[in-house]
Amino acid sequence: MVENQMESSKRTLRRKLDLLLRTGQILMESSADTSRVKRNMERTAAYLGLPKENLHINIDYYMLQVNVSDEFHSFSKMQRCDKHVINMLAIQEVSKLSWRALKADYSLDKYEEELEKIAHGKHYYKDWMIAVGAGLACGGFCIQFGCDWTAFFYASIAAILGNRLRMFLNHSGSNLYANFAVAAFVSTILAWLSSYLSAPSVQAVLPEFLRPILHSETPYHPLLACALYVVPGVPLINAVNDLLDNHINTGLVRVTNTLLIVIAMSFGIMLAIKCGSIDNFVKELSLIPHHPFYVYAIAAAISAMGFATIYNIPYRLMPWIAIGGIICVCSRNFINLEPSADTIGLGLGLVVGSLCGSALISIINIKAVHFFHTPHQCITIPAVIPIIPGVLMYRALYGFIGMQGVVGEVTHAMFNAINGSLVLICIALGVAIPNIFARKWIAPHRKAKLTRLIEERRKRGKFVDLHSFVVD
Repeated sequence: MVENQMESSKRTLRRKLDLLLRTGQILMESSADTSRVKRNMERTAAYLGLPKENLHINIDYYMLQVNVSDEFHSFSKMQRCDKHVINMLAIQEVSKLSWRALKADYSLDKYEEELEKIAHGKHYYKDWMIAVGAGLACGGFCIQFGCDWTAFFYASIAAILGNRLRMFLNHSGSNLYANFAVAAFVSTILAWLSSYLSAPSVQAVLPEFLRPILHSETPYHPLLACALYVVPGVPLINAVNDLLDNHINTGLVRVTNTLLIVIAMSFGIMLAIKCGSIDNFVKELSLIPHHPFYVYAIAAAISAMGFATIYNIPYRLMPWIAIGGIICVCSRNFINLEPSADTIGLGLGLVVGSLCGSALISIINIKAVHFFHTPHQCITIPAVIPIIPGVLMYRALYGFIGMQGVVGEVTHAMFNAINGSLVLICIALGVAIPNIFARKWIAPHRKAKLTRLIEERRKRGKFVDLHSFVVD
């Protein structure tokens, strides 16, 4: 009888470790930052009755490890994390589940059932809805670069078709980075072809009623924005979060992943440019817009909500994400742009503007998370993605690869590379630093709440006692 009870206790303990690892796996594979994975796993461990003083958790990008041990016993489990996607809904729901399980005293069966519902839950948006959302987001980027509304639709259509192709290739199981390159190539080719609709020779053969509809004063701007749906904003921001929180190994892996995505995207774009024998948009086309601020606001809202569909953000958060995008982009532009007859601004530059814009919405969302009951990154990251300077990065790569010995080529490429890198770092810092400091203020309240729930469970005998296991 005693042996049977011991074996049953061991099976229960192993199941608890499996559930703990499964929780961490869903979070890591949904692109949660490492600190969030750790906090949620520790909270889940408290629900599962695993004593913190005996629990050891190791979190890496591809492998999770947990161990429960004392001076006589040691139980360990490992879990591989392979299928990394961006799923903000899963991150939100796992966080809610960990608190709910603690408060409602879920059974293991109930917790596992709820956890698997999250893991296998359907995406909020159908594939074509995601493709259209991503396409409109790229159109919003194009408006920010100074294009007209006709070019907005050309950029959107090229991005929609390219992103839908990428999604099809992903489902077929082909290489992730190759899919990025192919999608960027197709989108850029389509945007290049759309520029011919504004050429005088083509306009002359079009029906008269179609000429003003299809003509764009900025026919090459769609090439700037049509492939920006693959900009790795989430991996980059998570990388900076991890590095600042001293999760160095995972942060470096995320940095490497970000760099590979940017290289793949740039390779596809540059190949399309070579095929089309056109490079003026890379070297000469101005990125400085002269639109009124209400146009920036509309474009920012479209871009933020478009990226939110990619990240599987719930419908209820969409209005706030649109507002967040407007706050971020308009504050960035106000600080960045030089004052002129067409616009107002402080003229402090893109780097300072990007830092201030991303930090402002991050600070606002520190309070907003309590109203919307969702993690900070779920409402902040989609809002700051519209200010990611993807164009500067692939302009820099194009400059390095296409060098022909002309004086000033290295300087031009380095200028784009340094500015693009600084803007990316400042956006990530703007999102991360306010959140990290706020976490220090919020942590005591959450810790007190968690401690109270743990003590209640301990009194009910819900915690594992390793001393009850017989030492072999």
